[in-house]
Amino acid sequence: MDNISWIIALGLISGLIAGFIAKFFMPLGHIGIIKTTLLGLAGTVIGGCISPIFGWGSVTGFNFPSILISVIGTIILIYLYRI
Repeated sequence: MDNISWIIALGLISGLIAGFIAKFFMPLGHIGIIKTTLLGLAGTVIGGCISPIFGWGSVTGFNFPSILISVIGTIILIYLYRI
């Protein structure tokens, strides 16, 4: 696989992990694996945009701080969805 394929694969995996962890803290009902992954990816974008504002760093790859930022962004997204 070339670099783009690895980036896409790791992005999908990290989005899935972030979505599952965020759903554990803020239950969203029964949604499938695809919606969970998309939720995690959207949360990663949100977390990546707001984390530098608060001085938390940024999403830099497939590591613990990046997953944590993704989970926080996904939790924010679920919260906004519930309003």
